[in-house]
Amino acid sequence: MYHPTWLITAISACCISAAIQARELEEVIVTAQKREQNLQEVPVAVSAVSGAALEEAVIKDVFDLQTNVPGLRMGQNQTATSSNFSIRGVGTSAQNFGLESSVGLYVDGVYRSRQSSMINNMVDMQAVEVLRGPQGTLFGKNSQSGAVQFKTVAPSHDGSDGFFRVTGGNYGLLNVSGAASVSAIDDVLAFRVTGFSSDRDGFVDVVGLDDDLNDRKRWGTRLQALYTPTDTLSVRVIADYSEIDEICCAAMTMEDNLGLTDQRSDFARSVGLPSSDSVVNLLGGTAFRGSDYFDYRTALNRKPESSNEDKGLSVEVNWDLAPAYTLTSVTAYRAFDSFDEIDADFTNLAILEKTNDAEQSSFSQEIRLTYEGERAKYVVGAYYFNQDIDLVAELDNLEALSVFASSSNPALAGLIGGTNQISEISGGALPPAADPFPAPFTAVDATEQEHQSWALFGQVDYNLTDSLILTLGLRYTDEEKDLKATYDQLGVLGPAAPDVSAILDVLQQRSTDFSVLQPLYFPGWGYYFFTADAPRPDLDVSETFEQVSGTVKLSWLASDDLMVYASYGTGFKSGGTNTDRISAALDPVFDPETSNAIEVGFKADFPDQAMRLNLALHSTDVEDFQANSFTGLGFNLQNAGELDTYGAEMELSWAPTEQLDVNLVYAYTVADFKKFESGNCRIATPFRTGQSDPGDTDSNPDNGCDRSGDRVNGNPEHVATLSVKHGFNLTASITGYVAVEYNYISDTVLDGDNDPLKFQDDYELVNLRAGIRFEEYQTELTLWGRNVFDEEYYRTAFDVPLQDGRVNAYPGEPTTLLCGAAERPPSVMAGRAPEGDLPACLGQRPPDGRRIEGTNTPTY
Repeated sequence: MYHPTWLITAISACCISAAIQARELEEVIVTAQKREQNLQEVPVAVSAVSGAALEEAVIKDVFDLQTNVPGLRMGQNQTATSSNFSIRGVGTSAQNFGLESSVGLYVDGVYRSRQSSMINNMVDMQAVEVLRGPQGTLFGKNSQSGAVQFKTVAPSHDGSDGFFRVTGGNYGLLNVSGAASVSAIDDVLAFRVTGFSSDRDGFVDVVGLDDDLNDRKRWGTRLQALYTPTDTLSVRVIADYSEIDEICCAAMTMEDNLGLTDQRSDFARSVGLPSSDSVVNLLGGTAFRGSDYFDYRTALNRKPESSNEDKGLSVEVNWDLAPAYTLTSVTAYRAFDSFDEIDADFTNLAILEKTNDAEQSSFSQEIRLTYEGERAKYVVGAYYFNQDIDLVAELDNLEALSVFASSSNPALAGLIGGTNQISEISGGALPPAADPFPAPFTAVDATEQEHQSWALFGQVDYNLTDSLILTLGLRYTDEEKDLKATYDQLGVLGPAAPDVSAILDVLQQRSTDFSVLQPLYFPGWGYYFFTADAPRPDLDVSETFEQVSGTVKLSWLASDDLMVYASYGTGFKSGGTNTDRISAALDPVFDPETSNAIEVGFKADFPDQAMRLNLALHSTDVEDFQANSFTGLGFNLQNAGELDTYGAEMELSWAPTEQLDVNLVYAYTVADFKKFESGNCRIATPFRTGQSDPGDTDSNPDNGCDRSGDRVNGNPEHVATLSVKHGFNLTASITGYVAVEYNYISDTVLDGDNDPLKFQDDYELVNLRAGIRFEEYQTELTLWGRNVFDEEYYRTAFDVPLQDGRVNAYPGEPTTLLCGAAERPPSVMAGRAPEGDLPACLGQRPPDGRRIEGTNTPTY
């Protein structure tokens, strides 16, 4: 490992001439080990972002947070209810309700079991802490790749932390948020109310529809009470409610299969493979070229809809039993209901539509006893979690499916044409093929899952010497899951599944047993070929999982300003049952996922230079990784085998002068499948080139393809963010700053099959900020731009259902501009409105002609 001296020397030499007087380093307090500690003394790779830093960096939601935290990646695909988190290359798809997140998500100490419940606006936050690596000891739901803790601002008695903020921007953006504390009984009882709303137009146009896609429409509120009857007892009650109702999400044509000028389509044309895009055009639809992707246009016969409702109530009690002992209880109830409906064929023909209607509720109870002595400090506790999930999923097969599938699928066309030819030869004695997909037809899946989990845990820090600390942690987890699922079909379905092999023998004159054609004479025989429609037995499954996990850490406080540590930890995520309709030949049950991680690092402060440098090297082996990949008509959920991830992370902060801040975060993360023998096979590249998937070792894609050695999708190996902020004083009471943020993301595989057509080259994003604060009026004005150079990039790609060779992808956001004003006490508490309207910038129109919201609402 390189010593950081060379880096410090280089930066110091570069900027020493600008140094006037370095600022003092601030102590950062975190609760990464369930007790308050100095960040620089915690033997865990943890990033802490304060509420003030979140505001200043204009981090609106969790998706913006990943820019400032090494190793953290977040995404949202298909709908607003399918968001996902990953740390160090390991995450979990939110597309299946049978999966739990590999990244533990906590708000004010309460576990959030559905990842999508976290995507709403981050308002009135005290801090966010991101812990990287397995957290298999202290955290409620044993997180095997990391944890994110969100801590909101608690009620106060002096009212100095209230605010009101309004922001406007392009695409019609209008955000309003505010919070205020009220003291009901001095030093005993205080209340706090927080509220926000966010509205923005979409940036993707839809042919023939008025609404734009990828809009934003959210609101929420949080009510709190803090009761402190004595110096040793505090009770904090939090009730929150939020809603999202958005037209999301846009997936546009990244690679078409028209084959007019694309040489990669020569093979498909030469062997007569039909172009589904050509069929779309022939049937009166609209097909787009991949070269037109960043025109941000698509064609659908209905807009996608995503809505959810998140609510909860929690009570946290902290009781100091004695000077060294604190008893903590966190009790919580949560409910998360979601609804999404999409055009599942991604064309403006009436082919497929998919609906998910889910209800989730949970109850959790955690009790901890914390002891802080001179040589030993420990935390012991127990945790209980109960969750119920009810899901109704419907796949509607519409009137254009039959003609579209028959025209664009050569195998299906061959069955129909061959059967009709035999009918003609027989003079009508044998009937022609019936309609394979009579509409309407709906596959209805109803799933109920009950989940109970309990755990006992403990961790102790023991000072072997004044500078050497040994940490030992252990956790026992017991989980039980019960799933019941029914699979129904509403509509005409053939009485039996066709035997394709036997039928081909007849069509190719290898057999004269014409009775095998019998299933093709009944309408609805085609639905047997789509696993998302085909009948399958109902499920009634009960599973129990037990696991012992833990950690060992050794920390050396080499000096007051340097800590070196090494750790070994394990993580665990329970198995479950696939809630999607899959082939009856596949096992719907998947095994637990476990991880083993080694980490070494150091945390160093350089007070004379006002510099802080934290570095971590890590390596993690994941066994039975729960992979969930889109196959065209559903998701293939299975244990992938072994996944390896390793790399390095660096966080550097430097304040060379009173007015200058420099921050650099960097993550190098390599994540590969060490063993994955039956992953998804590539569709697009073989269709275009005729070259088989290198992982298709037995030339039978139905058996899956070997993805061993492939990269984990969605993980760039290099991510770096450099931010520079310079403050200034305009007058004695007016201060300001300007800041630039440069974000580099290296090339990324966009889908689990590692198809070279689903690949994002490295790209760079630049964000700019400027702010002015009027101290006399306690008012702030912020100007902000994200992705100011309008970098164009893809986020996730997939093979479009029923359309081999066509690849769609979800886009990254184009340039977004913002102007905001915020007011803080005393005027916010007195209800005084300043004279005049909001800053004129809220009514301006940017030079490119894009919309920007104007408003005459005064700030209160």
